[in-house]
Amino acid sequence: MSEGTEALLELYRQMLLIRRFEEAAAKAYSQGKIGGFLHLYIGQEASAVGALAALRPSDYVVGTYRDHGLALARGMSSRACMAELFGKVTGCSQGLGGSMHFFDAERRMMGGYGIVGGHVPLAAGCAFKSKYLGLDEVTLCFLGEGAVSIGDFHEAMSLAALWNLPLVTIVENNEYSMGTPLSRTLSVADVSLKNLAYGMARDRVKAADVLVVRERVAEAVERARKESKPTLIEVLTYRYRGHSMSDPGKYRTADEIEERKKGDCIANAEATLRERGVDNAALAAVDEAVSRDVDDAVRFADESAEPGEELIE
Repeated sequence: MSEGTEALLELYRQMLLIRRFEEAAAKAYSQGKIGGFLHLYIGQEASAVGALAALRPSDYVVGTYRDHGLALARGMSSRACMAELFGKVTGCSQGLGGSMHFFDAERRMMGGYGIVGGHVPLAAGCAFKSKYLGLDEVTLCFLGEGAVSIGDFHEAMSLAALWNLPLVTIVENNEYSMGTPLSRTLSVADVSLKNLAYGMARDRVKAADVLVVRERVAEAVERARKESKPTLIEVLTYRYRGHSMSDPGKYRTADEIEERKKGDCIANAEATLRERGVDNAALAAVDEAVSRDVDDAVRFADESAEPGEELIE
């Protein structure tokens, strides 16, 4: 197996892990094991996996409330993530953050944030810190297309361009801001054109191919690292579930969803692997390993203790 095929197989494994994890989380939510909000990443896996593959361990990642995929792609364990969803002390935020607040300082996963657009200035702050201290670091910030109409987004982009910060901002355009279609929330269909107001580089890429996402984000990361120049990237993606588990998604037709699934990033990666000679046994082994990992995470979360008074200081 060539080095390139091995790399794609690993990206495929990560995407499959995210999907199986999210499917298990949805099941646990329906069983009453997870409380609060739960925003699933099913359908968007190539965005996180491809983008984070372009980073170094020393780079920062800042995300939204739809953060499970980012956390797993960043290398956080399925156990710590599932336990956090279950509200257990063994979770990545000791069970106190829940679905929207995955955090791992060691991996520089600086958290998911529930306030729409409010995290973008925090990402700019991370990038400012790196530049101020002369460190060879890049910050990657994720947000949805609905957040580009929020004032915090504009302020952060303005300062990133003015101060030439090593910041790559990825707008995951999944076509709906909660249940509102893009045509009713933005005056332009091409979100990347927002860059014109700030004078920064831009890109626009479809998330159907994880290798393409990795390649294009890598270009922006290189620009940030070598030239300390920010970039705004629009990743065209699609979520197959509702905005959250409480959203039945009736504003979309079944035909629309099925049509989008024809370009599924995991299916596309599997097809490419088969073309490169990866056989059924190898793909099945990946699927089995991922399933064992997720099953173990659910058991671990079930058996873990809830936070207690020991966390109160």
